[in-house]
Order: sequence, then C-alpha cells, then structure tokens
Amino acid sequence: MSGPGGSLRQSQSFLHSWSGLLVGWVVFIVFVAGTIAFYRDGLNRWMRPELARVEARAPVIAGAQRFLAHRAPDAKSWFITLPGAAAPGAHLFWQPEPIKGEPKRRRGRRDNQAIIGADGEPAVVRDTRGGEFFYRFHFDLHYMPVIWARWLVGFAAMAMLVAILSGIVTHKKIFRDFFTLRRGKGQRSWLDGHNAAAVLALPFHLMITYTGLVTLMAMLMPWAVVANYTDDQALFDKLFPAAAETERSHRAAPLVDLNRLVADAERRFGAPAGAVSVSLPGDAAARVTVSQSPTATLSARTPSLTYDGVSGALVWQSPAPGAAVVTAGAMVGLHAGRFAGDGLRLVYFLCGVAGSVMIGSGLVLWTVKRRVKLPDPARPHFGFRLVEWLNIAVVGGFPLGIAAFFWANRLLPLGMKGRAEWEVHWLFLAWAAALLIAALRRPATAWTWVLGTTGVLLITLPLYGVAMTDFGLAAALGKGDGMMAGIDIALLLFGLGYLALARRVGRHRALPPRRRDRSVPTLELDAAE
Repeated sequence: MSGPGGSLRQSQSFLHSWSGLLVGWVVFIVFVAGTIAFYRDGLNRWMRPELARVEARAPVIAGAQRFLAHRAPDAKSWFITLPGAAAPGAHLFWQPEPIKGEPKRRRGRRDNQAIIGADGEPAVVRDTRGGEFFYRFHFDLHYMPVIWARWLVGFAAMAMLVAILSGIVTHKKIFRDFFTLRRGKGQRSWLDGHNAAAVLALPFHLMITYTGLVTLMAMLMPWAVVANYTDDQALFDKLFPAAAETERSHRAAPLVDLNRLVADAERRFGAPAGAVSVSLPGDAAARVTVSQSPTATLSARTPSLTYDGVSGALVWQSPAPGAAVVTAGAMVGLHAGRFAGDGLRLVYFLCGVAGSVMIGSGLVLWTVKRRVKLPDPARPHFGFRLVEWLNIAVVGGFPLGIAAFFWANRLLPLGMKGRAEWEVHWLFLAWAAALLIAALRRPATAWTWVLGTTGVLLITLPLYGVAMTDFGLAAALGKGDGMMAGIDIALLLFGLGYLALARRVGRHRALPPRRRDRSVPTLELDAAE
C-alpha cells in the first residue's frame, strides 16, 4: 500500500495489533467479568438458591429493622440495601461504636452483616460472593493490591480505546464486511466474525471503554482534584453531600418505623428507594437517610433525604447537583447499566458478549496471521509460543474457571470455613490447569480440551440442579421465576456454544497448499502438530 493514506492505515494497523495484544488478555477478562456483572443481582440469588424471590419489600424492611435493633442496638450506624426485582433480599451492615484503644473497625466485616429474606427473617444461606465477585473483579482483579489492579485495568482500558479507534481506521471496508460471513474459510471466517462482533456493538464498545476510564479518572488524572480540593474528604463531600453528623445525646429513644420513611421518600423522589442508613440508632439524636435507587435514573449520583430518627420529620435533602456531577454520574450510570430494564439489560449483556468475542478472536488472529510467516511454523520461537499459551489459558481458560466457580458454589460443603474464598480459589485453580494444558499439549488439542470441558461443565450445571436439587430449572419455570430460569438457560446455551466450538476446532484441518489464498493465510491451530 502506498501513498499517505496507505501509510496511515499501515501505522494504524500496527497500533491496532500491538495495543490489542499487549493488554488483550487483561481486557478480555475485564470484559467477560463486567458482562456477567450486568446480572450480578440475579447471580447473587442464583448462587444463594435458599433465598426466595422478594414479592413485597415492606416485610423485608420491617424484618431488617427488627433484626438490627436486636443484634446491634448500640451500633454507630446501620446500612440497609433494599431489595429490588432481582435482588435476593435486604443486605445489612452495621458499624459498631469504636472502642478506645482498639483498631478502627470497618463497616462490611463478615461478622457485621446479614441478609433478610422475603419472609422478613434472617436468612441462613451458603457463604458466597455471588455476582458481586464479578463486579469487583472487573476493576479490582484478585490476589493483588487494589491500587495496582486499578492502575493495570486503567492502562488496559486506555489501550483498548486506542485499539478500537485504530481498528476503525485500519479496516476501511469494515462496515461492508460486517454483512459478509464466510464459513469454512479458515482465517477469513475468523476475521469475518471478528469484524462482525466489532461493528455490531461498536457504539457500545466505545461507550463502555470510555465511561470505564471516567470511573477511574480521579486516580488516572488527579491534577484537577489536587488543584481544587485540599484533601480527598473535601472531594467526597462535594460528590456525595450529606446531612451534618449529630453527636450522641445518650438519651434513649425508639427509632421511627423505617417503612414509613421509605414510603415518604419514594413519594418525594417519584422513584423507588435503594438504601437506608441510620446513624446513632436508639438515641434521641438518631438520623435516617433514604437514598433513591440507581435503577430509577441514568445518573449513579442519586438524591437522598435525611429524617429525624425519632419524630420522622424531614431535616435535610440533597441539593441539586451541578453540571459536572450530573455528567460524571451519567457516565458512571451508563457504564454500570443499573438503570436498564430487562430488555436494555439484555442488550448490554449481548453487546458485552460481542465485545468478548471481538477481543478473543483478535488475540487468536494475531497468532494465526503470524504463524505462516515464521521460518518454521511447526517449531515457533518461545515468544510466539508464549502468546499462544496465554491465548489458550485466558480466552479458553478464564471461562473454564468461571464454570468451576459455579460448580464450587453447588458442591462445596455449606458449613465449610472460608467457603466463599474457596469458590474463588476453584476458579483460579481451573484457570491454572488450562495454562498447564496449553504448555503440555499441542495447540489444537489444548483448545479442544479446554473448550470442550467448559462446555460440559456449563451444560451439566442446570442438569445437576434439576436432578439433585429442588431449586433447578424446572422449579424456577414452575414458579414463574424468570431470573433463575434465565440464568440456567443461558448456561445451557453457552455450554452448547462451547461444545460446538470445541468440535469445530477438533475437526479442523489446514487446507492443502494449492487451495490456499496466499493473501489470506488459513487458520492453522494445529500447525504445531
């Protein structure tokens, strides 16, 4: 290709290839985990099948107040997340009054939380991180300091944005090629699939990557914060205004009925409430703050109201946010998709799947295109083999780990100590096994084993639920529980997809030399055999 235009496309092609490869494995796991996190509330319940669907919130709120009054009457504060349509119940946290001389306690310790079920009683459920694991993992990763993880994810997101934009420039016929899907054509078929997945959800890919960077902007670009705010607390107060704290009066007084305050707040909001926090419960100086649910608005910065905890009188309401706060809140809201209803949430999920396919197929294509250019394709150098191993371990192995994570949720003993963390360990052990298989077996064989095992594990999960439990797919369909049934059906569909892909890879053979299109090398996953 010659001329300025050709030089530009060539440079963008180089940028697209290497920006995609160097962080592609991190971006892949972030995309997959973030896509699953769109249904984190549903997974929270699917992974705690003992919990019934919440039909009415009033008994749950009353039960939460009753439980906290008995369990933590002298706490410094209570926090209650209210159940929505998909949530498994009300999650409770409480912060004890600090004791002089002891380390500061943190809200959210495992011995300072509980779940109230649909019947208003404390729920006895298996210990699991549920869908929250995928939400936290997609920006905090695991087994590493959070600040390192967020820097790594932030850098990967910037490279992803570069890869998307350079890919648009590189593929001058990308929109035309979107309508072309050639089956059985080796690398060309993979490239057609890569283009289709990229173009189909291109606006989503740009939006989710850019807004993901916005959620980390204070860390990635802190200069505006440093120039305008004296400390982090000043910025926090600006972003999340709250009523002034009150001092404990040491005069006992009964707490107002929380259901009454939630109903009043929802009338004022014109939208559902999402959380209730109580400071100094049981004291005459108690305050109750009700926040609007983020499911009711695009912005993640939702308004709140504060009431006197004894009389129930409204004492404070959050001020109207400025343009910058509204913009930042909308960006975070767009990224998290909490405002989305059932239909739009499904669109988010499918676009996330398309993004994962785009990234995974791009990583595979990188090795496929370069294998035929090697001096000896059957004996590639270590750098090439390393990329191939990582492709199998991440693109194939991470979904295998997710399947193992779900199976651990079903099989680990309910009373096992550290059960929730061992579910996560199972994910990483299965993931490590995929890397070991990639290192020890030929590429085509490793791909077939990893993809096939993932498919089997995903398909048998719903079957296990039907055969061995009373909360499987059949029970969910019988109760009209669309969320629980939908997750099982999705597992079946993805399992079938992985089995079909494993079968295709296992049966693939390179085209004879005389039939090859030299301008478009064929896919040779088994060339190293």
